[in-house]
Amino acid sequence: MTTPEALAQIRSLTQARLTLGSRGRSADTATTLRFALDHAQARAAVLSELDVPRIAANLGQAGLAHHIVTSAADTRDSFVRRPDLGRMLPEGAAESLRGDGGPVDVALVLGDGLSAIAAALNGAAFMTALATRLRNCGLSHGPVILARQARVALGDGIAQALQADIVVMALGERPGLSAADSLGVYITHQGSCQPGQTTPDSTRNCLSNIRAAGLSVDEAAAQALTLILAMGDTGQSGVALSKALAARALVKGD
Repeated sequence: MTTPEALAQIRSLTQARLTLGSRGRSADTATTLRFALDHAQARAAVLSELDVPRIAANLGQAGLAHHIVTSAADTRDSFVRRPDLGRMLPEGAAESLRGDGGPVDVALVLGDGLSAIAAALNGAAFMTALATRLRNCGLSHGPVILARQARVALGDGIAQALQADIVVMALGERPGLSAADSLGVYITHQGSCQPGQTTPDSTRNCLSNIRAAGLSVDEAAAQALTLILAMGDTGQSGVALSKALAARALVKGD
């Protein structure tokens, strides 16, 4: 039998549903109620809308301009039912973005994804922390693009419109039954993207679980900058970047 000390140690390592113990044919009332609450929070996260006024105000306090776009999925219902529409800009949106200037070194995009709650809690703070690091390295980024009904690949079209070498797409991750507020960041070097063609996920680098109980905003921004600098140096991202860095380390004997 697992001791109380061992149970406490396991629970300190993860929020996953472990160590519930033997319950016979059904879970106890407390476990059932916690499951129902987490399920409701996950549903609410998926259906939540991007809080543009709140995020824009936070960005403004940090001195960051913003531009708002909505994907070809113009409603939350179509976004959930048609993932393909969430990956595309609607007609005319690219031209509007080009009016914001360019080219830039890095396009910064903050979308709702599958949890606008995550974007509201940590999105502006992450963008502020990363933008500060980029400027300190002499890299340009332009306005933060606030993207409604956004999937990861929407960032590719935005980057192409802004003539950006690299795109950082931050958006709410698919909520689980232990975390509905997790922000994910996908970074892609646009040299691997062909206009009009689908960009494979193998060309992206991902930072996940950015939230109070996971990866901190500051650490995520630091890791993102490291990836961006490596992409700028190699002209690659995703699996190709990993291979390039591994080959370089081998040559140096690291």
